[in-house]
Amino acid sequence: MAPPRVSETTIEDRPRERLFALGASALTAAELLAILIGAGTARGDALELATRLLAEAGGTLRHLARRPAAALAGGFGIGAAKAARIAAALELGRRLARDDPARLEALRAPADAYYLCAPRLRDLVVEEFHLLALDVQHRLLRDVLITRGTLTGSLVHPREVFRAAIAEAAAGVIVVHNHPSGDPTPSAEDRAVTRQLVEAGRLLDVPVYDHVIVGSERYFSFAEAGWL
Repeated sequence: MAPPRVSETTIEDRPRERLFALGASALTAAELLAILIGAGTARGDALELATRLLAEAGGTLRHLARRPAAALAGGFGIGAAKAARIAAALELGRRLARDDPARLEALRAPADAYYLCAPRLRDLVVEEFHLLALDVQHRLLRDVLITRGTLTGSLVHPREVFRAAIAEAAAGVIVVHNHPSGDPTPSAEDRAVTRQLVEAGRLLDVPVYDHVIVGSERYFSFAEAGWL
């Protein structure tokens, strides 16, 4: 059954009014999206558009978040402005998930690096390779994006990684990248790149503490596997 049109609901049942009356947590994902969409189009009101958009993405915000803004703009009459609002809101959600001061005090285990990076990396449709520069107490100095695209030895060169590490005066580093497939099992290329980075780190006296691969729901740690 199709959801009722916003124009057919009482004021108390409309998403924006419900948010103010009950709080954002009381709203469904479709209702929250409808607020972002704002006005409807000839193809339906905001709640109808939101429901269709969510259903087309498999019914989950995680799947919706994997789509670039340009792809959102092409669906169900949602223009660039509405798509930009949705993409911005999803990105704010990812950043909020990372913004946990207690968790950022120190990165002492592979899970710490995973929880820090997963909200941003696990839903990407391309690979990103990041450097986590750490101080002597394993506190994060900076998260540096090194490259975006397919992970290869030519794209992830030790020179680029350790240039950033030295610029941040890092005492050690953790490198992190994602697998868009959702499976964090390391490839032969992942292992080759890791060996290059570990060797370069030894020469420069900037140790590579770990290489963490982020999947959709789990991670792989080279340190935990004893592969460093």
